[in-house]
Amino acid sequence: MNTNVIQIHKNECFKHQIDSSLSFRPLVEYLKGRLKTEKSVKSEFYRFLLEKIEKEKLLLNNIKAKDLVQYKDTLELIFTILTPLMDNEDDLFWALSTPVPDEIFFSTNAFYNFFKDHDPKNKITKDSEPVEKKQLKFIYNIILLRFYNFTSVIKNEVIYGHVNEKTKLTQYYNIQTDTKFVDIQYKGELPELNFEELGKYFQEDNELEYLLKHLPLNDFSFDGFSIISITDVTLQHAIDGIRDALVNHDYQNDAYTHVIQALKSLSGDGNLEFGLMPFLTVNNKLVFDHLEFSQSKLINSAKASYVEEEVFYSLVDKYMENPKAIFVSSINDELILKDPFLKVLKEAGVCSYSVLPVYYNTQLAGVLEVYSDNEVIIDDRLLSRLRPAMPLIGQLFQYNIEDFNAKMDEVLMDKFTALQPSVQWKFNEAVWHFLQKNSSKNKIKEIETVTFKHMYPLFGAIDIRNSTIERNKALKDDLSVLLESLIQALKAIRKVVSLEITEKILFNCKDWTKRIDHLTSSNEESQLNEFLAAEVYPFLSIIKANYPQTAEIVDDYFKVIIPETGSAYSNRRKLEVSMQMINTEVSQYLEKSQANLQESYPCYFAKFRTDGVEYDIYIGQEIAPQKPFDLLYLKNIRLWQLTSMVEIARLSKGLIGEIPFPLETTQLIFIHSNPIDISFRNDERRFDVEGAYNIRYEVVKKRIDKVLIKGKNERLTQPDKISMVYFNPDEAKEYMEYIKYMQVQGYFNDDLEQLELEELQGVSGLRALRVGVKYVEPKKETVKKLKAKELESMEKEIASIMES
Repeated sequence: MNTNVIQIHKNECFKHQIDSSLSFRPLVEYLKGRLKTEKSVKSEFYRFLLEKIEKEKLLLNNIKAKDLVQYKDTLELIFTILTPLMDNEDDLFWALSTPVPDEIFFSTNAFYNFFKDHDPKNKITKDSEPVEKKQLKFIYNIILLRFYNFTSVIKNEVIYGHVNEKTKLTQYYNIQTDTKFVDIQYKGELPELNFEELGKYFQEDNELEYLLKHLPLNDFSFDGFSIISITDVTLQHAIDGIRDALVNHDYQNDAYTHVIQALKSLSGDGNLEFGLMPFLTVNNKLVFDHLEFSQSKLINSAKASYVEEEVFYSLVDKYMENPKAIFVSSINDELILKDPFLKVLKEAGVCSYSVLPVYYNTQLAGVLEVYSDNEVIIDDRLLSRLRPAMPLIGQLFQYNIEDFNAKMDEVLMDKFTALQPSVQWKFNEAVWHFLQKNSSKNKIKEIETVTFKHMYPLFGAIDIRNSTIERNKALKDDLSVLLESLIQALKAIRKVVSLEITEKILFNCKDWTKRIDHLTSSNEESQLNEFLAAEVYPFLSIIKANYPQTAEIVDDYFKVIIPETGSAYSNRRKLEVSMQMINTEVSQYLEKSQANLQESYPCYFAKFRTDGVEYDIYIGQEIAPQKPFDLLYLKNIRLWQLTSMVEIARLSKGLIGEIPFPLETTQLIFIHSNPIDISFRNDERRFDVEGAYNIRYEVVKKRIDKVLIKGKNERLTQPDKISMVYFNPDEAKEYMEYIKYMQVQGYFNDDLEQLELEELQGVSGLRALRVGVKYVEPKKETVKKLKAKELESMEKEIASIMES
């Protein structure tokens, strides 16, 4: 034990804030009180100490700290009753000080050495708050607790960070002050305090302004001594530091640096270094971003040695199959022969290297590396110190994984569109490369073009026969109803109101009734709408307002022209409902059918809505690099295309009895045997062909829907038939084999036609096969019927479109 006086603020001069005296009177009163209640053997020890203090009368009075050196044995007895019996004073940071800690007059050797060895220049946290202010806060905290039972959120403790000169690691200590043996006296009557107002001052860290004004210290006095204890909280502080990085979500920037520093503090060994390696994946394959997640010694060493990525990935993949802790205390030639990768670490100056698997919710999230340029043995003591941090590191890795995936998704949705699984892997790679390049200082905005080369295309079109003609007919029929209803309304109004303008409008309506039979352009339709909006509807509104007896006539007419329910939209509603029902059924069939097709070999399938439904299919090796491609898969998908077209023809035929308008469909296939290149157009969010030769395929595909048979004024595409357009006779030969097979299977009639086609703009030499679909008696309820609510919803949607 040590009786040397330690000046806590020896380098700072400040005025004492309160009348304070050092004495043992509070301890004497405490011992007397314990003797009245204590019945055990302890009472004899208390009595012995009390008698000794009373015998040494100087201890009962005010005393100077420097004068206590002569009472070392008494102070040791006080130490004995105030500390646990089993504590070793060489390991215990404990001391006695003046009531307001300024001078320490008795301390354990450990405490004395702590203050003597800890050079203030190595202090981590630089506190700019003046000593006087800190002391005032200390004094007021005690007074408020003793007299007002008010507990401040600021405790009488200090967290002290200090760099250990030997290990060069930061150690943290909690310095606490116990004022149990400090007696506080106040002269006069205690003033009342407004604690609601005081609380506001505390929130602003300005409570001293209020307290000095309302509770001055002139009439207070402190008597006794304080107990100071210091606890090493390095481990807890390190864990809290890691937790703070997680709570603040600061893992993208410097969290790794903080976490690694905290792990060094946890280890207590300045020779140890740590690396963090989360397992990030693209398409279920590990990737390692050396720019953003570079806190891995193994990754950095591998890159410095120009190790092939595939070699590194295979090493980690192997580890993931059987994750376990690996300890290498010293990398030597014998170990390098067994595991050549250790050579990379040795060349990087690593002598010992260990790996600890890190889990998040029982799933492997990454690894923690422990390494040193010295020989280090990882023992149970070190592992027990690191163990509390492992779940937090797992959480950190999970944040990294989630953040990485979020970045991938963000770029994916920004640069591309909704993607099919068959091609999304390619877009994932493009996003990954984009993120890699944008992790550097030189940011780029453009993303690489996603391209698939040597793809075999298939095109199909299901068109609603004469859809334009049917639309025009429905429009004319509806306009006839509208004009006839308007004429009847005007005649009824004429009977009630005698106005010349009524006759003029009636004349114009009759004229339009004749003209709509020959309506040929949208311009004429616009003229009619302009006539109605500019002349008819204002007239009807004025008549209704000025002649109440006409209100029912006008209202009845306006009911006719309500898009959702009016008879003037009836034919167009029925037509649009019919077309939507056909397209919905066809689309649903294709989606379900192509999903099953993907199981044989992945392909890209894109569907487009026109008056009917068109689709593109691309298949080839680059769609699925991991699965060998063979022309067998191309033949399979061509046969599927023919079969699906027959099923669609049958499906649409079966709907005729269910739809308001009896519409028919035509089925068209464009055969193209030569592979083409396609790339994703970021501006239009779709795939398009690449190269001049390939563009010709796209041109033909867009023009063949209205192609005519050579020498006849007949469209190639006809209801109840499948039409196949081609250039190459070999293509026809392959499809004729499919047709022959399907005729036997009951799909086609025995009426195959081989046709020459008229030249299109810029396209000549086209030929076609055409064959009739064999229909079968449908089983009852095989055709899906729309429910009444579904039909009503569809009609409302169509009406809103018409209205807009």
